[in-house]
Amino acid sequence: MTVLLVLITFIGFLTIDYFYSRGKQTVVQVAPAVTKHNVVRPLEPSLVGGFKVPEALRYHPGHTWALSESPNLVRVGIDDFAGKINGAIEKINLPQRGQWIRQGQKIWSIERNGKKVDMVSPIEGSVAEINDAVLTNPGLAAKDPYGEGWLLTVQSPDAKTNFRNLLGGALARWWMEEAAGRLQRRMPMLAGAMAQDGGVAVDNLTSELPNDEWEKVAKEFFLS
Repeated sequence: MTVLLVLITFIGFLTIDYFYSRGKQTVVQVAPAVTKHNVVRPLEPSLVGGFKVPEALRYHPGHTWALSESPNLVRVGIDDFAGKINGAIEKINLPQRGQWIRQGQKIWSIERNGKKVDMVSPIEGSVAEINDAVLTNPGLAAKDPYGEGWLLTVQSPDAKTNFRNLLGGALARWWMEEAAGRLQRRMPMLAGAMAQDGGVAVDNLTSELPNDEWEKVAKEFFLS
C-alpha cells in the first residue's frame, strides 16, 4: 500500500511538471565527459528535510540519482537520504561491466548486519564502469554519495527519454520533503536526529533500529 501511495505521488509530481513546463522548450544539461577516476562534484546542494539535494542531478523515487556526462553516458549512485538510512554499509553488490540494466530494475544491493536490501537503477543501458573504490570501502556510498561514493556509469542509448521519467528541480525538492516527513511519521524517535547542525540529518539515522526493522524501512523507501 505504501509503495502504491508513493507511485501515485510520483505520478502527481510528473503531472504538475507537465503543466508547469508546457510551452517551454526542454533543455537537457550535459556536463563535460570525465574519466572513471574523476569525482562527481555537482552544484552546491539544496538542503531539503535535512537531506542534500544537488540541483544538477535527477532522481528516481527509489532514492537513486543520475547525472548526464555526455549525450549517452550517465553516472549513477544513491542519494543522501539513502546513504543516511543505510548507515554502516558492510558490502555493496554491483552489476558487472557490460551488463544491460533497465530503469526501475533492482540492480545493486546493500548489506548491513547480515541483512540485504535491493535498490533500483535510475537509468537504462549498458554498465560502462563500476566504482571499484566502493567495493573496497562500501562506506563511501553513504559518506559521500554524490562524490567519491558514486556507483556506476552507464551507456544509455535513450538517456534523454529516461531523464524525462526522473525528478528534478522543484519536483525533486517536494519529493524529498515528503520522504523526510514520512520517515519522521514512521519513526518519531528520529525527529531530533533529523534536526541537528542547522537541520542536517545525522549520519546512520537508523543505527538504533533492529536489523529486521531497518530492512523494512529501507525496502519501503527504496521501492524494493
